Amino acid sequence: MSEPLITIITPFKNTESFIEECVQSIINQSYTNWEAIFVDDNSTDSSFKIIETFTSKERRIKLLNNEGSGIIEALRTAYKASSGQYITRMDSDDIMANNRLEHMLNDLILFGRKHLSIGLVKYFRDDGISDGYAKYETWINGLTKVGQNYSEIYKECVVPSPCWMLHKEDFDNCGGFSPNLYPEDYDLTFRFYKAGYTCIPCSEVLLHWRDYSTRTSRTHEHYAQNYFLDIKVRYFLELDYDKSRPLTIWGAGSKGKTVAQLLIKNSILFHWICDNPKKIGKHIYNKEMLKFEHLKELTNPQSIVTVANEEAQNEIRSYFSKHKMTSMTDYFFFC
Repeated sequence: MSEPLITIITPFKNTESFIEECVQSIINQSYTNWEAIFVDDNSTDSSFKIIETFTSKERRIKLLNNEGSGIIEALRTAYKASSGQYITRMDSDDIMANNRLEHMLNDLILFGRKHLSIGLVKYFRDDGISDGYAKYETWINGLTKVGQNYSEIYKECVVPSPCWMLHKEDFDNCGGFSPNLYPEDYDLTFRFYKAGYTCIPCSEVLLHWRDYSTRTSRTHEHYAQNYFLDIKVRYFLELDYDKSRPLTIWGAGSKGKTVAQLLIKNSILFHWICDNPKKIGKHIYNKEMLKFEHLKELTNPQSIVTVANEEAQNEIRSYFSKHKMTSMTDYFFFC
């Protein structure tokens, strides 16, 4: 039986400082039956020439120009040229662990269709990563170790965009790169969730994730907070909102206000609660801010929590636990 072909899709734009190291990490893979499709999204540096040099000596590497503009179009351009039975993503500024493809493929062969292979990640940066990225790494790896990534899907993107793999038919069945929604990696993660693909637990670091100040996820408007909240509300209303139950927003900070605006835009009725005495009784968007104890007056409510403070989040979780409310059914943390 021949070894299955894995397609590695890698869009790039102006990553000349890192792209050679990325390519070398692919060439060094312990699993060898792969094709790497690099798509240049209108680079103005030497990135294209660097990949072009590799293609002259490595037949498994393909180089294309983006048929459109932007990462979604680049992903589509690559996917149209793909031939693999398994699909994975890679970013041109990151580094694969040597056994990544082998590990992920073995998992998918073992568990079968409708499973998603995810690896642990390790952030790195020349001048050291920030506390925020260190916390995100710990958080997402904690979910991946037990395969419970969807359990906190409304907080942040729970699948690292350059470190997943699944069967091509499963990828097609959940829409692939078709939607035009940003952030595209978060949208895809929600579609994995919607399709019911099971996350396979992993205990190995399979991606070294580079952070730097000009990385696209830090600088492009499509990765601004309002895009994330729009995606969260969109999929919450489609997948987890129960119209027969009263809905509350807990928190009146900037995220709470944005969520409130999105619900109003979608004609969704809700109660707005908080524990900030300075805001209780005031009206925002013609909605009165109520004490959080108002939850007791509601029958079987669902709650969207937009409170960012960790200590306050722990207190809120304790409140829900005390009242026998369940995460991802009765309450959903949006931050």
